[in-house]
Amino acid sequence: MCLNGLGFNESRLYLYSDYFENLPTERLLGEGILPEHINDDVLGRTLDKIYEHGCTELFNKIVLKAMKNVPFGNHILHTDTTNFSLHGNYENRDPELNTIEITYGHPKDMRWDLKRYVLSMVCNQEGIPLFVETLSGNASDKTTLVKTVKKIQTSLELDEKVYHIADSAIYSDDNITELGEKTLWITRVPATINEVKDLQNTDVELEVCADKRYSYYETTSSYGGMEQKWVLIQSKATKKKMEKTFNNNIEKKLNTAKKSLNKLKRVEHACEKDANQAAEKWLEEHQMYQFKQLSIESKSRRIGGKRGRPKKGEELETFYLIKAKIKVDRQVIAQERKKLGRFVLATNDLDLTVDEILSYYKSQGNVERGFMFLKDKSFHVSEVYLKKESRIEALSMIMVLCLFLYSIAQWKLRSGLKETGKFVRNQVKKPTQSPTMRWVFFLFRRITELAIPLDGTVEKSVANMTDELWDILSLMGKECEKYYV
Repeated sequence: MCLNGLGFNESRLYLYSDYFENLPTERLLGEGILPEHINDDVLGRTLDKIYEHGCTELFNKIVLKAMKNVPFGNHILHTDTTNFSLHGNYENRDPELNTIEITYGHPKDMRWDLKRYVLSMVCNQEGIPLFVETLSGNASDKTTLVKTVKKIQTSLELDEKVYHIADSAIYSDDNITELGEKTLWITRVPATINEVKDLQNTDVELEVCADKRYSYYETTSSYGGMEQKWVLIQSKATKKKMEKTFNNNIEKKLNTAKKSLNKLKRVEHACEKDANQAAEKWLEEHQMYQFKQLSIESKSRRIGGKRGRPKKGEELETFYLIKAKIKVDRQVIAQERKKLGRFVLATNDLDLTVDEILSYYKSQGNVERGFMFLKDKSFHVSEVYLKKESRIEALSMIMVLCLFLYSIAQWKLRSGLKETGKFVRNQVKKPTQSPTMRWVFFLFRRITELAIPLDGTVEKSVANMTDELWDILSLMGKECEKYYV
């Protein structure tokens, strides 16, 4: 199934058996194993067995065994979720099987019309997945992320000091309490929290980080009853990108504000005080603007809506209208522009430096790249054509197992290249020590097995190998070389 998932040749699950027709299955999988033995019935039974054993439990066993043989680190763990849209009704779920529920949730692909399921995953700093769990389509990140952190702590043999990195959905009073003091974490603080708003609006002097693309201001907080280090970070690149949108929106927002003001100007007020209060309230709600002209105009009319000129001595009703023009408050605009590209990071490890906090958090992109891998159409690991929720759970584990194998292979090859001082040519024929396994797979695309009849026997050998490919195999180890010798 992993060979199929990483196969690069337009092979979905419903073409599963066809994928192996031109592959040397005996060389890859064992003597006597032929393509016709690997059919969709075998696939279905395997998925059923995986679910019966426990999808997360089986994945944990594989990871634990790999950790004993491959020295990849686990002192920085990134937790995140994604979801997959499915076509179909999925209305006949068997509650006795205790499977996930394929249902409507918050779509990250904006397909509100489709049901889905959620995948929770934890990766290390190299992007190698160490934990996976499949959840119902309506699972919430605010509860899922904390549960995932707690589960990986009990399921894997982690280093003594591990930092758990997650996005802002994990940051709340309840979650901070549940994680406790012993669980070390780094996360982005939601911009909706009042303390963050106050910090953003405070006129502070930022210092340049070791990575000169960022600057910072350091402070402390006891949000959620726990002492934390907060760091206000500003990214030059993000600020520059946001400024373009910000400048474009100034004129658009001004036009919108003028329309809002025109509606206010048509509102009749009972007294001058009410009109002034309405004008002040509007200004509070539109803080980017100030009145360049404001007056309250009184008008009279006949009671009951009568038309025509009022009679002598006839009692009239008086009402008050706002007359105003606005302009952009340049001081407020300057203050808002200053906040662009800023965000707040928090950690409960007060000994971490700002540069460490920023570096650890930035590697959160590794888990995002993992999700991109799972959804990459060229790999086809996410093509789900299954009706049973239990098999979908099992297939999800296989999807992440593909990422696990891919990530370890890439980490091992890159490490070997740097240790030996060797290089691999990239797509433009230049040497690199950081090739993607996707490119390496492409380099191996012409490798095939030859079967040569000789004196009544069949001699089998591998054709189209090159010195470059042998170098790659030597770095990957004898377990990989044996398939080609």
